[in-house]
Amino acid sequence: MKITSDTYYHLYNRGNNKELIFFEDENYTFFLNQFKKLVSPFCNIYCYCLMPNHFHFFIRVNDTEQFEKGIKNFFISYSKAINKRYNRVGSLFQGRYKVSEIKSDSYYTKIITYIHLNPIAADLVSNLGDYKYSSYNAYLSSKESILNRQEVLEWFGGLDAFVDHHKINLNERQLNKYLKI
Repeated sequence: MKITSDTYYHLYNRGNNKELIFFEDENYTFFLNQFKKLVSPFCNIYCYCLMPNHFHFFIRVNDTEQFEKGIKNFFISYSKAINKRYNRVGSLFQGRYKVSEIKSDSYYTKIITYIHLNPIAADLVSNLGDYKYSSYNAYLSSKESILNRQEVLEWFGGLDAFVDHHKINLNERQLNKYLKI
């Protein structure tokens, strides 16, 4: 898919052969720092979730050419660092990153909730706030962030609605799992 400026995307990728891309806490931190340095100047970030073998971002690209250079450098930088640190060779990621264009305003809140609920779906945590590698907790905090928090909270109708929306979707997911739907 060709990326265009002023367009919203779900950006994601996973480890080669579905293998790990994060091996310890410092990898997650390095990944986010590299993303912030090399990619975020060319996009708005609305949410993210880093899972042991894959990741998700919801972004809006502001400068296509610079974004594509930045993300290429980001993946090279992260892969080289991981390969060196863990004495590995070869591809860390399963091919080029993937993007799905998000065309509908009504889908913004759905994709954010979907991304944030990944750790629960994978049974990594039972409480959304316990997962350290997603942007969910950044919405509950007043600390400085790379996220476009205010815009996202407006989409949901405020912080309380943001939290409630996640709880409702989590409850539906848990009920469906219980009922095996």
